[in-house]
Amino acid sequence: MGGVMREAALEIFRAGVAAADPYQAVDKALRANPVAASGKLLVLAVGKAAMRMAQAAMVHSFNAETIVITNYENAQDVDYAKVFAAGHPVPDEGGAKAARHVITKLQALGQGDQVLALISGGGSALMPAPPEGISLQDKAEVNRLLLSCGADIGDMNLVRQQISTLKGGGLLRIAAPAQVRALILSDVVGDDLRLIASGPTVAPVGPREQAVEMMKSYAVWKDLPASVQMHLSMLAPDLPPLPQAENQLVGSNPISVAAMKQAAGTATVHPDPLIGDVAQAAEIILKSGKGTTLFGGETTVKLTGTGLGGRNQELALRVALLAEQQGWGDDWVFLSGGTDGRDGPCDAAGGIVDGGTLKRIRDAGISPKDMLANNDSYHALQAAGDLLITGATGTNVADLQVLIRR
Repeated sequence: MGGVMREAALEIFRAGVAAADPYQAVDKALRANPVAASGKLLVLAVGKAAMRMAQAAMVHSFNAETIVITNYENAQDVDYAKVFAAGHPVPDEGGAKAARHVITKLQALGQGDQVLALISGGGSALMPAPPEGISLQDKAEVNRLLLSCGADIGDMNLVRQQISTLKGGGLLRIAAPAQVRALILSDVVGDDLRLIASGPTVAPVGPREQAVEMMKSYAVWKDLPASVQMHLSMLAPDLPPLPQAENQLVGSNPISVAAMKQAAGTATVHPDPLIGDVAQAAEIILKSGKGTTLFGGETTVKLTGTGLGGRNQELALRVALLAEQQGWGDDWVFLSGGTDGRDGPCDAAGGIVDGGTLKRIRDAGISPKDMLANNDSYHALQAAGDLLITGATGTNVADLQVLIRR
């Protein structure tokens, strides 16, 4: 029974990932509203889904200059685009080089030219463009602090946008007077366009002062590099109104959850996105009744240990521990995975646990609770054979969860 339920959970998850196919999303949007540029057309694809999004655009825009910026796992050499491979979740020199190239190309555009921006999750780290005085290493340290303090995506991007020349609408200012059209694949719960890849084609989340207060609320302001503290403490320049852009959402987490429901047949969809701290999310999951329950969203983890893992792996391990405490027995399976195929700084997309997970971990001589306390869900689940390994999927619409309980 356990093997059957595990395979069922995997099939349901795969259906959700398939529904976020970037090629189909872009192709559908461009068929409905073809690109019409009187001058030069620059196609800029950035994010974990950039390769597939750019591939679809080429069917409709053969003569366009095309730039693709994506993570190392998804990058491929192609004859129709200049492809940059870059670091994620921590920005690196590969991404900085790509950003400099993009800025040069945007600055060369004029009246009558157009940018077709294909934006997907991960773009924030993949295209770092820190302002003068802030180094790439400083920006990477800010990213590390945001990831480790439990900040949600809104708070993260509030800060990221203030230390970038491309984020928070910066791309629009550099590209002006060229027109910008963006097709966006959302990895953000609620699909707030300001938060997807830190919103290069939309207004920022908030001003510098708000970013400062947020960092202080997480008690990490004092840990910021001095250059970043100085930049955020300075009065922001008085800029003209942000140029307008045409932004269209072409894929999202709710679309993938709906596809999972169709694949599952009889299933309950949890009414609210699964967000917030993983400990609270695990408790929500344990309140589910019997049958199949589906979730979508993006949780957060506050790092206090030195272990390896990600939010999906930690959520899976927490669910296993709570299920044992509540006497669920053996007849259940829970899967939590990132639709991009990556969960934290490791090769796993998440975890798939069942009633035998904790026994397998303990049989390996490991304490599940001790591993959890050290944020080392990866090695705990690895010992049980319960890591969810999918490889890079080429898309990214946040996380999906499947609970099957008989």
